[in-house]
Order: sequence, then C-alpha cells, then structure tokens
Amino acid sequence: MSTTQKRLDLPREKRRALRASMLSTEDFGVFAEKFARFMGTAKFLIWMTVFVVIWLGWNTMAPEKLRFDPYSFTFLTLILSLQASYAAPLILLAQNRQEQRDKVIAEQDRQANARAHADMEFLAREVASLRMSVGEVATRDFLRGELRSFREDLVEGLADHLADRPEAGDEDHPANR
Repeated sequence: MSTTQKRLDLPREKRRALRASMLSTEDFGVFAEKFARFMGTAKFLIWMTVFVVIWLGWNTMAPEKLRFDPYSFTFLTLILSLQASYAAPLILLAQNRQEQRDKVIAEQDRQANARAHADMEFLAREVASLRMSVGEVATRDFLRGELRSFREDLVEGLADHLADRPEAGDEDHPANR
C-alpha cells in the first residue's frame, strides 16, 4: 500500500476551510442595520407597494401568453415569503447590535453617575468644612464692634487719666505735693 493511498484507519487531514466570511462580522452587522433601517421607512413601503401593484396588474391584465405568474399569484407569494425570511433575521441581528450598544451606553452612564455622585459628596464635605471654618473667622461686624469697644475704653481711660492729672497751680493735688 502506498502512502498516497488513503488509509481508513487514520483520521483525515484537516482541510483548509473555505473562506465563508469574506465579510467581517462587523461589516455584515452594518449591512443588517442599514437593511433594517431601510425596511422601516416609507420609501421601502412605497417601493414594495409599487412592485406588488405592477405584479398584480401585469398578471391580471396582460395577455395570457405574457403572464409569468398564472397560478393565483403563487410566485408572488413565494417571493414575498423569501423576502420576509431574510428580513426577519437581519432585523433581529440589527436589534441585537443596538441592544449591545445600549448596554455599553448604559454602563458608561452608570459610571458617569457614580463619578458625579462621588464628586457631589466631596463638594458637600468641602462646603461643610468651609462653613465650620467661616464660623471661626472674625467677621467685619465683629471687628467693628471690638474696635468701637476698644475706642470707648481708650476714651474713658484717657478721660480718667486727664481727670487725675493736676493742673498748673493746683497745690492741693496729690501729684503736686
């Protein structure tokens, strides 16, 4: 038995897989989203209606030799079923991709909200500490009151000092003795 003959007691060699994915999954997903968006437009409905009306009109009014769907529009039904059988999975694929994007956005929103909440808590603590420290700081009104009180004390002290001071020629004053 030569080595070129296939042996049945050995597993087959692995063949190179055919390139089934000539489009990447991302490209196919983008196509599915565009297709789903197009199918949800009035433009698609108008074109589909025009197609069906032309089909029905041609197969009912044209001479029998020119009609291409003579059996109660069976071919039209098959075409519409085929279109629906491809549209449904493509629409589901587009919805799944949108759901994945929504999950990512929701997670990013949750993280941003958590950061904002932490920032707000920090700022609230800072404001509270500022309020406490401002309570210990002398205010303008407090300083004015203290200065007014000090001035009055000085004026009284000066008046007392001047009252105790002897005048020239006053011999009875104890300071002049």
